[in-house]
Amino acid sequence: MSTTVDRSVLTAPLTLPNGSTLPNRLAKAALSEGLAGRDHSPGSRLRRLYARWAHSGTGLTITGNVMVDRRAIGEPGNVVVEDDRDAADLAAWAQVITSGGSAAWVQLNHPGRQVPRSLSAHPVAPSDVAVPGTAGVFAEPRALTSAEIEDVVARFATAARVVTQAGFDGVQIHGAHGYLVSQFLSPLSNRRTDAWGGTPEKRRRFLLEVVRAVRAAVGPDVPVSVKLNSADFQKGGFDEAESLAVVHALAAEGIDLLEVSGGTYASAAMLGVDPSLKDSTRRREAYFLAFAEQVRAELPDLPLMVTGGFRTVEGMADALGDGGIDLVGLGRPLTVEPDVPGRLLDGRADASTVRPRRSGIRMLDNLTELTYYTVQMWRMADGKEPAPDRHALFNVTRYLATNGRDSIRLRRGH
Repeated sequence: MSTTVDRSVLTAPLTLPNGSTLPNRLAKAALSEGLAGRDHSPGSRLRRLYARWAHSGTGLTITGNVMVDRRAIGEPGNVVVEDDRDAADLAAWAQVITSGGSAAWVQLNHPGRQVPRSLSAHPVAPSDVAVPGTAGVFAEPRALTSAEIEDVVARFATAARVVTQAGFDGVQIHGAHGYLVSQFLSPLSNRRTDAWGGTPEKRRRFLLEVVRAVRAAVGPDVPVSVKLNSADFQKGGFDEAESLAVVHALAAEGIDLLEVSGGTYASAAMLGVDPSLKDSTRRREAYFLAFAEQVRAELPDLPLMVTGGFRTVEGMADALGDGGIDLVGLGRPLTVEPDVPGRLLDGRADASTVRPRRSGIRMLDNLTELTYYTVQMWRMADGKEPAPDRHALFNVTRYLATNGRDSIRLRRGH
């Protein structure tokens, strides 16, 4: 039964600074699908999954991790775009996504040191600092040279050009969750003393250079977005004060949308199972809404999207209606209830039934969450419906059988 919430704030279009318009305020946030072909091309399984989402009702659809270097993939099944070799496949993927009226953006990423040993024994990072608290899943990285950093920047630009020429409407640069951009931003992982580190201004240089290169590659009419941590929730790491300074710098570069998230795989606040999240935060539904409100107060013209925790139409309408944010990002709900955005928009549903699956054991909580939603996506990619009541053990077993133990903590790219 429909509530009396005014849903017009959800159904209203949103015009971005570059002039493009999204048809409503619900977005499918990035979810790392793990469905690319052996050659890292998108392939038919990804198209089948996104065909299931194409008519879900979201006004914006953001893909999962698309890596910019096939020598550095964050998890098995990542799509990689280095050049035009998969242009036709990318075009078919874009066409599927946009067939229901949603805008289609590609999330571009580089994992840096977050590469399981089974995929690379020699990962790269800003500094030779290993990922903490992961029991040797990741190899110790070596520090990138200045020339290699500039090469990575160029790779982001090339990938952005290729995907937008293939028919995608925009791009999102993944600057959160402990991947390479996030590694450059954090004083814990970036201990450089050259032009790429040593001060907050130098630590953010990599991200700003990527934004500039991407903008130059796609031009002024293509939306360029950034996903950024409000904080990485680690003592001595990237905090809200520094994040806010980065946001000001991004706004000065003219980005079209900022998506706010938080956490890393060592402190997975983005999953909603990390103990650092207060109960009051969970009750507000959006885990990172308070930080977004700080951004809005200082940068009222910067479009904002928050992902993580939204479940009820009331919570979404409150966040949008208060003017704190402009877009609601939905991730995990779409893996279990792929049609829920449309039902929320037209009054057929008041909430998603998805809730974090907790065991009481922190690492097991993360494991259960990651595998549960990943396997739901795999089912849809195989032409099946989600199986929300399936016992978590079956999902864990399938995931381990497919991807192996080394990558078990990595399945989340939103």
